[in-house]
Amino acid sequence: MTRSTSRRAAVGSLLLALGLTAACSDGQETTTGNASAAPVGGKISITYLQKQGDQEYFIGEAAGAKAKAAELGIDLKVVNLGSDANKTVSEVQGAVARKTNGVIVVVPDPAVGPQVVRTLRDAGTALLTSDDQVCATGPDPAACAKADLVPRIGFSGAQMGAEVGRRAAEEYAKAGWSAADTRVVSAWKQDVTVCGDRVKGAKEAFDAAVPGVRTIDVATDNTPTGAQDKVAATVTANPGVKHWVVWGCNDENVHGAVTALQNAGLGANDVIGVGLGAYLACKDWSAGKPTGMKAALFINGREVGALAVQTMYDKLKNSKEFPAELFARATMVDAATWQGAGVTCG
Repeated sequence: MTRSTSRRAAVGSLLLALGLTAACSDGQETTTGNASAAPVGGKISITYLQKQGDQEYFIGEAAGAKAKAAELGIDLKVVNLGSDANKTVSEVQGAVARKTNGVIVVVPDPAVGPQVVRTLRDAGTALLTSDDQVCATGPDPAACAKADLVPRIGFSGAQMGAEVGRRAAEEYAKAGWSAADTRVVSAWKQDVTVCGDRVKGAKEAFDAAVPGVRTIDVATDNTPTGAQDKVAATVTANPGVKHWVVWGCNDENVHGAVTALQNAGLGANDVIGVGLGAYLACKDWSAGKPTGMKAALFINGREVGALAVQTMYDKLKNSKEFPAELFARATMVDAATWQGAGVTCG
């Protein structure tokens, strides 16, 4: 999702300091979410707005949210925003018009964050984010004061990245490659904060175990085709490289990069791809053919969706304060272990 200048200007005009109460991990109270309100009487309604709702991870997230909502007797509406930031704003306004009690959102573009926060605050509607961070006072969560980040359910980008980097280092050591003719491709959409956390964590963990391998940062749109195109150009610009290590923000980036390397004539033994998600990596493994996708960190969207709905329910029903962040589990899998770990390979 490309941010237009006009949209930035519109969002910028809405930036303001907002007062919301959320519980931080250290037990301190800060002002980032909706002010505490009386518990909701009767049936609770929640609207779950997701970017890229047709992506395997978000399909699972929606399924987990729906299952938890059914268990708790919640009226849940799930909306696929695609990559449309403008739709985010209109759907938030629609949720307010329907008098939904709470909104959970995965924004296509963090620049709309301040407008989303203000709209829901003015309506007295509880707000929780899942997966990606949203700043209440500015368009860039990376530049946001911690107290101004909206409470979030998801995964720890730094921890996930570190697991990816460590596994890549293990695979590198097994391969016996040398730093001189090896490069790392680090691919991600560079305006998404959690993506930056992931690739930074991967690099730090890899470099700690394998010093001296040069990393090439590749800006993508977080899609397989986008990553494939950008990495193909990177390979062409580095003709002397014999071996490649690949990580990125998600399975899309890694799978696209591995495909580009394969198309450039590199064999599976010359590529170490460690995905993040496992929902694309498993397709290579299920085919039973050699692949550069050596492993992937399985992040279960169902768990995040269910946890987000439960957290919102606890807030609305029992006035339990949101945690600043709440993390679901992640598991490293490979061709031998993915089925036992419960990876859904659609």
